Amino acid sequence: MKTIISVVLIVIIAFLAWALIQGIKEPIAFQEVKEARKAVVVSKLEKIRKAQEYYLDIKGVYAGNFDSLAYVLSNDSFTIEKIIGDPDDPSGEGFERIITRISAKDSMSKINFDLTDLPSIPFGEGKTFTIEADTLTYQSTLVNVCEVGTRWKDFMGEYASVKFSKYDNSYDPNKRMKFGNMNAPNLSGNWK
Repeated sequence: MKTIISVVLIVIIAFLAWALIQGIKEPIAFQEVKEARKAVVVSKLEKIRKAQEYYLDIKGVYAGNFDSLAYVLSNDSFTIEKIIGDPDDPSGEGFERIITRISAKDSMSKINFDLTDLPSIPFGEGKTFTIEADTLTYQSTLVNVCEVGTRWKDFMGEYASVKFSKYDNSYDPNKRMKFGNMNAPNLSGNWK
């Protein structure tokens, strides 16, 4: 009888130890995956933000979709203006403006910018970032605005459930990770 009780107790202790280890492993794994995936998505959003800035330099507005963004950065060119002399000189002598056009595609390839992959959310299993662009009147001035982002649940995989917020109070899988703002001229990211 004593041996049976000992075996049952050993089995119960082994089960409790296993449950304790699992209870510790899950939050650690969640935090590791969350931080690793966040870093990759932030890096991608920063690339898209840079592409939007290039597009703005070329077209004077932000791109409202990824097809337009990729097309312009593949087929259009940047305008470089070089001014020689003093444009504020009242005599107007010795002032020269030289305008040069540089292929945007060449510039993108020099900095290893892959335009075809921009819309894809890392770890998103085929999902794409949302993108919006418009103009609005802000403090009596017409300004260009854009917003690009995704929801946490789109790239968190098995950790996309709200139940994981018990390990991180700030975690909400429905919260958007984005840069830009459709209501103000701001290209800051909300991941900081």
